[in-house]
Amino acid sequence: MKLPATWLAALVLTACLPLAAEEKWWPSKWGQTDRLGAFNYLSSEKTLAAAQLIKTGKSYALGIDSGPDTPAGADLTPRSFNLSVVQPGQLLGKTMGKNGFGFNDDIVYAWLGVGTQIDGLGHVGINNRYYNGVPAQAFIRYSGLTDFALHNAPPVATRGVLLDMARHKNKAYLKAGEVITVEDVKGAARAQGVTIGEGDIVLFNTGWMKAKLKSDPELFNHQEPGLGVAAAQYLIDKGVVAIGADTFGLEASPGEDPDIVFPVHQLMLVKHGVYVLENIRTEELAADRAWEFLLVIGIPKYVGAVQAIINPIAIL
Repeated sequence: MKLPATWLAALVLTACLPLAAEEKWWPSKWGQTDRLGAFNYLSSEKTLAAAQLIKTGKSYALGIDSGPDTPAGADLTPRSFNLSVVQPGQLLGKTMGKNGFGFNDDIVYAWLGVGTQIDGLGHVGINNRYYNGVPAQAFIRYSGLTDFALHNAPPVATRGVLLDMARHKNKAYLKAGEVITVEDVKGAARAQGVTIGEGDIVLFNTGWMKAKLKSDPELFNHQEPGLGVAAAQYLIDKGVVAIGADTFGLEASPGEDPDIVFPVHQLMLVKHGVYVLENIRTEELAADRAWEFLLVIGIPKYVGAVQAIINPIAIL
């Protein structure tokens, strides 16, 4: 039976729909087998160059405290952090040896997405595919990730750049849902006299943490100003290793489109392998107008970990 041409065209179009609907963002620029993403930009040469920025030796701890009262994860997960101190084998004051040796240990019951953290490439997916198109079933295990686990991350020591958006917009803090645009990024960098290049880590000071973390933790944990999709792409195109901010989730919430959930995370982690840094304490850097510095991040070697609690150190 000969079908009308319009029917044939419709059948061909229908057959193509599943392929057209699944956007393909892989392989990455480092090849199909790459599992490090933007960590590939790191090098000894970039570390040496960043070390030249040290003039005073002043150090800044960029991590916040992780504890039972630390805001964590909004409504996505029941994240928590609890620590218990124990004295093994020392019940009723028992000690060891003639010298009365005693000691304390601690046990942590915690989610690794509490406090200042880095999101690994196994954290976020698009339709159950992750960085480099790897399907979820290929690497996610209850006992830990078999790919993208952060215990495989290299040491990070590279140039950090702070963009003070609160200062640039002449306000104490950006409001919830306020989106950082490409023009905002360019304008702040220009005003501060800094450039952004390959291998850098960019941090944003929005003033949100200083204004809301202690005074209104409920609001801090559910809404925030943050990076827009276009601005994220602009920084990705510059070759940055990671982007972070003084907020719980880096990107604006409510977002630019209420029907799209965490698109900046998907763009950075899934499509480009660029890491996300959250709850970065930028207040002191901003107060000192410390726009560029050596940034050092040691990532815990928890085998199979998706995320990690970190305390980045900026050195001027």
